[in-house]
Amino acid sequence: MALFQAFNISASGMTAERFRTDIIAENVANVNTTRTEDGSPYRRKIVTFAEKDDVSFKDTLARTSRYYGGNGVKVTKVLEDDETEYNMEYDPSHPDADENGYVSYPNVNIVTEMTNLIDASRGYEANVTAFNAVKAMAQAGLQVGKQ
Repeated sequence: MALFQAFNISASGMTAERFRTDIIAENVANVNTTRTEDGSPYRRKIVTFAEKDDVSFKDTLARTSRYYGGNGVKVTKVLEDDETEYNMEYDPSHPDADENGYVSYPNVNIVTEMTNLIDASRGYEANVTAFNAVKAMAQAGLQVGKQ
């Protein structure tokens, strides 16, 4: 694996995890948003990652015979969570209450978001550690001829 390829892989992981952190922060910030531009409550967003430069199965199988370091990660899509229902609370005095007095709050669960935030933070830290390890190896390699 080329030295700069290792830097690129770690950097792509850090970029993807930072984007994921931004989306989690958006979810937390909108936990009480009962009306968006389209009039509905905010829907939780989910980030999906994939390997950069997807290749066919045939190419992947051919690579198994030799070492292949990968290409890093990329964000493929940001989806709205349509599977989880809105949180319904009874509050007839709320301006967004329906005819029965219930308000639809976003399908954001703070515990889930904080767990995802910890996961994204750990992923970011792992990429920083890998980046620093490759940097230390490169610096040690440059010092070989100086002694």
